[in-house]
Amino acid sequence: MSKTSFRLVLSLLACWLLTLPAFANSQARIVRLSDVQGSVQIDKNSGLGFERAFLNLPVTQGTQLKTGSTGRAEIEFEDGSTLRLAPNTKVEVTALTSNDAGKHLSVINLSDGMAYVNWLGKSGDIVTLNFSQQKIELASTAHFRLETTPSVAKLAVFKGDVDVTGPSETVAVSKKKMAIFDESDNGKSTFAKVEQTPFDSWDKESIEYHDQYAKNNTTPYGYGFSDLGYYGAFSNVAGYGMMWQPYFTGVGWDPFMDGAWSFYPGMGYMFVSAYPWGWMPYYYGNWMFVPGFGWMWQPGYFNSFVSVPRYVHPTTAAAVFHPPVPPTGTKQTVIVGHGGPVTGKTTLLSSRMVVSKGSAGLGIARGSISDMKHVNSQVAKSGSVEMHSTPQFATTSTGRSSMGSGGYGGASHASAPMSAGHASGSMSAGHASSGGGSHH
Repeated sequence: MSKTSFRLVLSLLACWLLTLPAFANSQARIVRLSDVQGSVQIDKNSGLGFERAFLNLPVTQGTQLKTGSTGRAEIEFEDGSTLRLAPNTKVEVTALTSNDAGKHLSVINLSDGMAYVNWLGKSGDIVTLNFSQQKIELASTAHFRLETTPSVAKLAVFKGDVDVTGPSETVAVSKKKMAIFDESDNGKSTFAKVEQTPFDSWDKESIEYHDQYAKNNTTPYGYGFSDLGYYGAFSNVAGYGMMWQPYFTGVGWDPFMDGAWSFYPGMGYMFVSAYPWGWMPYYYGNWMFVPGFGWMWQPGYFNSFVSVPRYVHPTTAAAVFHPPVPPTGTKQTVIVGHGGPVTGKTTLLSSRMVVSKGSAGLGIARGSISDMKHVNSQVAKSGSVEMHSTPQFATTSTGRSSMGSGGYGGASHASAPMSAGHASGSMSAGHASSGGGSHH
């Protein structure tokens, strides 16, 4: 081999070696839009620009999210870690990858507004959060609030220690401390006591919900499991094993009745469930119609995320069945059943909600009923139950907004735990409704 050829081989080998880290970190990930309230928009990098966001939308690399003056949103990661966006906030998820060791790497840019991060720090996953001129890299447990504007940024730490790297210094911010970064002075920092904001209570309530209902998780993932614990129950079914079923199902209900098909570049259409618990059962495991029980979800297949849900539909199932079939020829969101984005404004200022058989939790905000199992028994006996509640997000003066439903499939906002009132006749559409308006 000539010297020239040898140098060429070495050059090609060097170029190949340089590309290895890119290949090693190229495993794409999909996380979850786990809460949507009020005005929230998403840009899925599909060429359509910003669209209306709704509950359970997958979040992929390159996704941008922005909340309006009445908007809030939550992204839940695989281990159950969460990123919450207060009103008038914009973020971009610039990286969602896995390295060759199987660790998840996430990079998020907060360009404007306020975000809450509750990072659980499991399994060595790493998240990098960029804001103003600084960045935070987390590999362990931390809970903090971050607010950024063109002139100043504020980091308030509630749990853990957070290191911030800026253009002029790296500072460590410990629990119950707040760092203020002067962007006009090269990001120079000062320290102060943590200030409270009106949205701290919303952040706390969201964390408590996930913590309470994610208990006894036997799946390899944390995202979506809290909703399974709240909106339904597992049972051991002979011949099938452990199966999960949502509360408030009935004859004729199937898990594909309400939702939408949403287009993602490189992935095509993905089915997005309108049900508030509708994440994990639609991308993992298998739906089965079990005689005597109806439709139930069987956990499994956690090594393969699917865009079209798996299901087994024997002839013993109800005659009316809506199988999940992806659309063709368009990038627009395609609505299924009654599950589309609500066009009207729904409010929980009224204390009345009717929960009916066949609703499967549609229209029931997470944490709004203190004993779902008990209410499920009442609905099974009476057909429907009227609930009474006091709205949790009542006034904007305290940061708690009486926003119209910005959720998906009619999901209304969180409200204080409801108590069962008198039973009433079934809703004609078979879905839960709140006193403020229709969910269809």
